[in-house]
Amino acid sequence: MNDEPRRVLLIGMMGAGKTTIGRELARRTGWPFLDNDALVRELTGREPKAIDAEDGEDALHEAEIAALRAALARPGSAVISVAGAIVDDPIASAELRANAAHVVWLRARPETLRGRIGMGAGRRADARDLGWLAAKAAIREPRYRAVADQVIDIEDHRPRTIVKAILAAIAPPAASREEIDQDAAR
Repeated sequence: MNDEPRRVLLIGMMGAGKTTIGRELARRTGWPFLDNDALVRELTGREPKAIDAEDGEDALHEAEIAALRAALARPGSAVISVAGAIVDDPIASAELRANAAHVVWLRARPETLRGRIGMGAGRRADARDLGWLAAKAAIREPRYRAVADQVIDIEDHRPRTIVKAILAAIAPPAASREEIDQDAAR
């Protein structure tokens, strides 16, 4: 792309595909992928699910905010997946907008999220409940919209198509498709 560090922050509900899209986008750009759950493990030495079960949801959200801040503090370009609840904290939500990053909301219907979460392996128990997902999505929708530079409905789109849409949005206006592909190959 250009020599200036670039960042793409992927936001959305659990099950929206932040990790899948993040890995593919990182592969295409050559930038590191900083996954929120991995950063929580790195910073705390614990699994996010264990923090939630043992210390409560507030402690988990504090760890997720710390992980976001650690990701934003790293130098250089990066693709960063952001915990779904970050937008519930006004200060952390403001930090999303204040970091000269391209924020992408991966939006999905609650039914799609539920299907992707499946039986909840590694997921919080209430996330398997369609009613809980619908209620959380409704509360967070205006918060996600307020910080997003780009909204992508993930329904019926393959990860490759979503990544292409993000690449098109972050490319300099004069860049051609070939230049994007050449930069991603480097």
